[in-house]
Amino acid sequence: MDLSTTYMGLPIKSPVIVGSSSLSENTEMAIALEEAGAGAIVLKSLFEEQIMHDVDAQRVNNMHGAFSDQESYALYFSRKHNLTQYINMIKELKSKLTIPVIASINCATSDEWVSFAKTIENAGADALEVNLFLLPADIQQNGEAKEALYFDIIAHIRQVITIPFSIKISYHFSGLANFIHRLSDTGARSVVLFNKFWSPDVDIETEKVIPGDVFSTRELNTMALRWIGILYKKVNIELAASRGIFDGETVIKNLLVGAQVTQVVSAVYKEGPGVITQMNQTLASWMKRRGYTSIGQFRGNAAQTNIKQPVVYERTQFMRYFSDAGY
Repeated sequence: MDLSTTYMGLPIKSPVIVGSSSLSENTEMAIALEEAGAGAIVLKSLFEEQIMHDVDAQRVNNMHGAFSDQESYALYFSRKHNLTQYINMIKELKSKLTIPVIASINCATSDEWVSFAKTIENAGADALEVNLFLLPADIQQNGEAKEALYFDIIAHIRQVITIPFSIKISYHFSGLANFIHRLSDTGARSVVLFNKFWSPDVDIETEKVIPGDVFSTRELNTMALRWIGILYKKVNIELAASRGIFDGETVIKNLLVGAQVTQVVSAVYKEGPGVITQMNQTLASWMKRRGYTSIGQFRGNAAQTNIKQPVVYERTQFMRYFSDAGY
């Protein structure tokens, strides 16, 4: 059964790719992921703060609090060390793997870090995933101003690299469909729906804010299913599904609504690389049973543009559910 497809123009052997995580930091693990059937691997995100190492002590103090000059000096070299490690990791994985290696940067501005994207390209990365989440928490800033920041970052990236790049975003937009439509005109090859960001929790005994669960849950995939299903064939950009993908059935669902690929992370952390093999086997078995020989034959069959009742994608209330259930 042919599970091959493409992602950002790159040929891949499976639509199941490993999303950005520390799984890629270990070469042996990366090799195991490829052997398990991963179509590509996205490296752990390098944060903008790690890239912006050309800062003086005063700027570091403004950003991080009361550091001494000695501490700021140490932070400078720590950042340079992080960058060197990242470049070496790209080169190492490219020498060991045959599947595409996609670098990842988590950023919030179009500052000095953009020039480092070229260094990533020169190191051999096949593509770049840019993780953008600018929390709309400023009560003085409207949505239009916030969205302009995204396009400013993308414009700067496009100026410095020739490898394909994707944009990983959240769903915190007042006009998400229109926003992604505009993204499709920027030169980005894919938009990843959606990113998993740090979530706060509260310890009621210490009365302090603590990190929430770092893993995705199955329920989180419903957002990707909805929006990929709505946008498929309406925007000129690939749609990649992320979050809440734990089994082959969910991979199939996301492909049916129009996903180009599916990104998995939490499932691998919990079950190991073998879960990717299981996903591919489930996909292949389902395709055989349905009479499909390639993913292109069924991708998008359940998207809004291809179903008899497209309104179901835009139904947000439970009226019909409760009516059908007899409530």
